[in-house]
Parts: sequence; C-alpha cells; structure tokens
Amino acid sequence: MRGLAGRWRAWGDRRRAVRLAGRLLVLAMAAVVLLGTATVASVSWVRGAAEGRLFDAADVPQTPVALVLGTKVAPDGTPAPFLAGRLEIARRLYAAGKVQVLLLSGDNMDRDYDEPGAMRRWLVDRGVPAEKTVLDHAGFDTYDSCVRAHRVFGVRRATVVTQSFHLPRAVALCRDAGIDAVGVGDDTARRHAGQWRISSTREYGACVKAAVDVLTGRDPVHLGRREAGVDDALRA
Repeated sequence: MRGLAGRWRAWGDRRRAVRLAGRLLVLAMAAVVLLGTATVASVSWVRGAAEGRLFDAADVPQTPVALVLGTKVAPDGTPAPFLAGRLEIARRLYAAGKVQVLLLSGDNMDRDYDEPGAMRRWLVDRGVPAEKTVLDHAGFDTYDSCVRAHRVFGVRRATVVTQSFHLPRAVALCRDAGIDAVGVGDDTARRHAGQWRISSTREYGACVKAAVDVLTGRDPVHLGRREAGVDDALRA
C-alpha cells in the first residue's frame, strides 16, 4: 500500500508539473505576441511621424537650429566614427547656410566623459565658430535631447542630425516634443558593418521605449530652467 500511495503522489506531482509548464508556456507565448504587437505598433508610429521629413544634406529645408545628437567619445576625447559622421553633416549644414546654430546634445553625467564638449572641439577645429554652438550636457537619450531642446532651449524648428537608421525615431520624438523637425542622416558609418548592424537591430526595441516615453510623458532625467543659449547664438 505504501508503494501504491507513493506512486499516486509521484503521478500527482507529475500532473501538477505538466500543468505548471503548460501555463508558463501560454504566458510566454502571450508575452511574445504582446511584445511583437508593441514593436510593430511603435515602428509604424515612428515611420509615420517621420514620413516626408527625412532629407539629404543638399536638399533639407533651412531651419534655425541643427540638433546634433551625441554618442560615443573615446577616452582621449575623439568622437567615435558614428559621432564623427554626425558632426561632419552638421558642419556641412552650417557651412551651406542651412542652419544658423548647432545645438550639441549628449551625455556628460560623468565629469570625465563629455560628449558635447568633444563635439564642440571637433567642430571648432574645422571652422565652425564656437559662438554658433550651444551645449546641452543632459541629453542622456534621444527623448531627453528632444524634450530639452524644446522646453529648456526654446527650439521650435530644427534639423535633427544622427545616423540614418536612428533618424526616423529622433524626428518622431522631436515632433512629439513640440518641434517642427526635419532630419538628415549619416550613412558613412556603414563601413563599420558589425556595429551598424547591431545598432540597427536595437532600433526596434528603442522604438518601443520611445512609444512608452511618449505615452507616459515622462520628464527628462534633468529638465532644469529655461536657458537662453540658442537665442543668444541666433542673435550673435
């Protein structure tokens, strides 16, 4: 009898384990479907918001400000290839009279890491007047850069500059923040095929995050008071 009771308990344990596994599988499948739906919806929103607003440097309409989004800088202060590509576009836009002021938005959370400062040095070394550059040290992500450009620096119309795979999301976020935005994307960094492929793939998840940021209406990590840097640079 003891052996029979033991077998019944073991059989019951197996049934419970199978039921639990089945429920976990259903939950996992539901999560995959939900994530897929969210990704498709987010990417569709981004592409729709940016449609008709992405240009080559030669064809982009004139705007007062170029919002140049920061990314990786080497320990010696040299912009990585992705950032150098963005800065070269910004330099060309300024030289062609397409924009009057460059708002350089990037990460400076750590005292020893300063994306906006490195961006300004690169541009000034190549002929852009320092007084025509404005630094945003709290552009910790694309959403923060766009919201701060509007709410802190008072930007109403701008040309966003970043890599081409990132550009639709950046333009969509700037438009949602209240900026009449167009964009120019860099493709020169495609020569770094591995990094380009990884970053392009990550963009799907970034679109979901962008949609969540917009839906929640969160404030940037650092919002701060209104700054007159862009206004002063336009008058200079």
